[in-house]
Amino acid sequence: MTIPSELNALIERLNQELDIIDREARAGLNLARVSMERFPDNSTLIQMFAFLNNAVFYVDIERGLIRDIVDNLLAEEASTDEEIREAGEDLGNKLGRVLETKILVSSVKIRLENLQ
Repeated sequence: MTIPSELNALIERLNQELDIIDREARAGLNLARVSMERFPDNSTLIQMFAFLNNAVFYVDIERGLIRDIVDNLLAEEASTDEEIREAGEDLGNKLGRVLETKILVSSVKIRLENLQ
């Protein structure tokens, strides 16, 4: 079975947003490391560092879950309209959470840039 073009577009958007989160979080981690060398006991910096580490982990988990959804759609001989709709809803919900995470990661990175 082929995946409908609407779902392909959603999957592509999710992957692009996850790439951005990964890039921003890793850049933020580098900034946090520099600041933590100067202020090793600063609890706010430690929290930001932990949050950004979790964001990188989140990206890996979401990529795997998206891959599972795609694999399930491709594996079934004839996915029903209901299964396709459910996959679309799942992916749409994921996009909402991914966009929220992207905003949070960006704000933490900006805060760290302002410390430099």
